[in-house]
Amino acid sequence: MSVNFVIALCLALSPVSPPGQVTPAAVDAFVTRYQEATGLPGVAVAVTRGERVVHAAGYGRTAAGEPVTADTPMAVASVSKSFTSLAVMQLVEQGRVELDRPVRGYLPEFAMADPRAAKITVRQLLDQTSGMADSAFREKSLPQPGTLEGAVARLRTARLAAEPGTRYSYHNTNYQVAARLVEVVSGRPFAGYLRERVFEPLGMRNSTTIDTDRDLPGSARGHLMVLGRAVPAPEPAGFGNGSGGVLSTAADMARWLIAQQGGILSPGSVKEMRTPSRLNDSYALGWSLGRTGRGTPVLEHGGDLFTSTAHQLLMPGSGYGVAVMANTGMAFGDARALLDGLVALVEGGTPEVPPMSPTLVTDALFLLAGAGAGALAARGVARSRRWAARRRGRQRWRLLPYLAPIALCAALAPIFRVLARGADIMWIQVAYLYPAFTLCLVITAIGCAVVVAARLVSAVRLRGRGNRDDRC
Repeated sequence: MSVNFVIALCLALSPVSPPGQVTPAAVDAFVTRYQEATGLPGVAVAVTRGERVVHAAGYGRTAAGEPVTADTPMAVASVSKSFTSLAVMQLVEQGRVELDRPVRGYLPEFAMADPRAAKITVRQLLDQTSGMADSAFREKSLPQPGTLEGAVARLRTARLAAEPGTRYSYHNTNYQVAARLVEVVSGRPFAGYLRERVFEPLGMRNSTTIDTDRDLPGSARGHLMVLGRAVPAPEPAGFGNGSGGVLSTAADMARWLIAQQGGILSPGSVKEMRTPSRLNDSYALGWSLGRTGRGTPVLEHGGDLFTSTAHQLLMPGSGYGVAVMANTGMAFGDARALLDGLVALVEGGTPEVPPMSPTLVTDALFLLAGAGAGALAARGVARSRRWAARRRGRQRWRLLPYLAPIALCAALAPIFRVLARGADIMWIQVAYLYPAFTLCLVITAIGCAVVVAARLVSAVRLRGRGNRDDRC
């Protein structure tokens, strides 16, 4: 019996779980305790069961200082992929698109430097088996497009990492191409299509989709956490429409979760969307398949930006749905942690709350190290003449170790790509992931550079003075 069959059977036939103590008061109490423990500034939460909204609410404040409410638009990041997949499946139901036909038949502008791209099918975009990958196309660190048309156009010089249909690789560009396909086939902009065919029919009045970080409203901007304190920060430059551009609210996400219980698509299309590929039995068409800590089958999808995170989850057996949007970045994982706690409530358990901000100690150590490096650098500059005098006539090779922090600082992004198995990233994005460490490294690198420069200048001056003395 295949793993895919077992997962599909569990999702279809899993018994209804007994409801836990899922009340608005219980949700409020857990989220409030979590915020107090971690310093999370703002979060929106939706919990549904069947066709009923159990609770939809906002907590805390936005990066602009406004209260987060049930109607505050926040970024859902890669949860957007479920919306893009739905849009494609609507076109499939209308007979305008076939999942197993090549993308180029619907989107002639989709061209790559690799001839194998002509074989990529619509399904392979949605289940992430197209052969496109960060290792072959650095979609984050290349110049960013401004439109879906531009996102497809920049692929003309790209190559594939694998033969289409032979390897799973999570890659945002798959869904950007899929969203552009929706634009071309439907004849309307992707944002307009979602508004007319998804958001308005479901009553999601405050939801939309955007192209780039520049389009984020103040309510959807987020924070970094340093020493347990939230620091408002702009999202690094990036393009996300189709793959991560949807903005929504707790109230709207409640309507979205309820729609997943039935009626949004035909049963056959829903089954298609929730059937994983043969290459990855945990990823279907814009949804992941998994289990809770207690073994309950679930459908879910997470979303990560560098200043905010989101997560959605469906429990088909009991009819529960949960969505969370937090305004801290992927380095802190607050949306997922909160969702896990809410699922524990649903299953009758006790949600766990971290005892304190998980990065507080490491941040303090890195910042202390950075302050120490700065103090040593100041001392080194002050003593540069003495250093040069003691080493007059000697080789200056002893300065080479000071170049190591500078080299590490310059190589931060390439090193991360290796450690992340080819995942693309820009230098500034690494800094957002590890702000205290990066600040420590930058201070150390600058300090070393200043010390090296000061000592070399002192050495040159002493040498010049010595030459004048010799002539006298």
